[in-house]
Amino acid sequence: MAPAHTRSSLFGIGVENIRFAFRSIRVQRLRSFLTLLGIVSGVATVIAMVSFVAGFNDAITGAFSSFGTTLVQYQKFEPRFGGGPTGPPEEQRKRRDLTLEDANALKRLNTLAAAVSPQRTYWLDAAQPATFKNSKGREGNAPTMLGVYPDYAIANNATVEDGRFFIEADITHATRTCVIGADVTEAFWPHRDPIQQELFINGVSFKVIGVLQKRGSFLGGSFDNIVLIPLSTFDEMFPQFKNSNGETLIIATIPRDPTQQQAMMDQGISILRTRRGLKAKDPNDFAIFTSEGQLETFRAITGGIAGAMILIAAIALLVGGVGVMNIMLVSVTERTREIGVRKALGATRKDIAMQFLVEAVALTGVGGAIGIAVGLGIAMLVRFAFDFPAAAPLWSIALGFGVSTAVGLIFGLWPALKAAHQHPIEALRYE
Repeated sequence: MAPAHTRSSLFGIGVENIRFAFRSIRVQRLRSFLTLLGIVSGVATVIAMVSFVAGFNDAITGAFSSFGTTLVQYQKFEPRFGGGPTGPPEEQRKRRDLTLEDANALKRLNTLAAAVSPQRTYWLDAAQPATFKNSKGREGNAPTMLGVYPDYAIANNATVEDGRFFIEADITHATRTCVIGADVTEAFWPHRDPIQQELFINGVSFKVIGVLQKRGSFLGGSFDNIVLIPLSTFDEMFPQFKNSNGETLIIATIPRDPTQQQAMMDQGISILRTRRGLKAKDPNDFAIFTSEGQLETFRAITGGIAGAMILIAAIALLVGGVGVMNIMLVSVTERTREIGVRKALGATRKDIAMQFLVEAVALTGVGGAIGIAVGLGIAMLVRFAFDFPAAAPLWSIALGFGVSTAVGLIFGLWPALKAAHQHPIEALRYE
């Protein structure tokens, strides 16, 4: 172990090098700022990108978890992002629709399923808009309407906060009853109990029998702006959906035991394939949606975006690193006589190299700190201005600062070695 006075001396030299480095940055403000632009933009890109991706992934996970992580849903078309100009491929459009008989078969034969929930959605159409009014004529802001079975609440992880959910009698008798979300309650009855109130859908009176627990929103879309009615009632009022050649019915299922999700799904696939007369070599003529599968798809997309952003950030950091090396080489040339004086007074090559290396690291460290602040500022601005989820984890801040200082070490090493190998006599003669 080095003696105490030696350690104290080394500490003093280190502090002096840091102080001298920041003094140099302060003296050459404009040159230092221009040099740091690459470092700042690279680190800011990393921080902002990680904030967006992490926040988006958290929001996606929360959104899918609100419907249950073990949800398995059978539908006509494959899950896709955006319909595109032509919609689903022709092969999928030619598939047979799923039917209530398919759902009843799953309910009867899928022994591992805790709930089987067939459901139809009223897709808002400018030619056939649905209207929603209360008894005083107050209109709602186009809630999503679904026709469902009693198993909907279990299969979709929905909880009734007030009142009750549908029972088999509601389906059998096609009752004019509805269960609504929290946003619908707030829109029509902000200061009243909505239970037993009348909601007019396309002029037809429905009695509110239940209110769902609030579930929140995602990317501007609310899970609480929803109206549920019995599926039999839905089919009576809107036969165009039942008889159209589109994705009119989906069947949601959930296992009794979460660990048996795959086994339940395999059993359900076997039941549907048998009902639809598919041979062993035939592919499924229906699609399967799972929360985990969609989460993996979203993560793959955000991972690709993150990779592209990291590449851009790496280029910016490379440019910044070259700028740091350039300014340090210029600094070495400008301070050649100073290097000669220090060597004449007893400074070693190590002392000279450390002085310039600390200056390079300090320069990029300042750039990293500014980049972190800019990246966090961008993330917060987007979060508050556009209600976009953005949250920078602590590791991303540490990573941004670590990368910036590493750039200083790597690109400052050659100028530092060049300064350290200056010959003292030639350096003193330098004009």
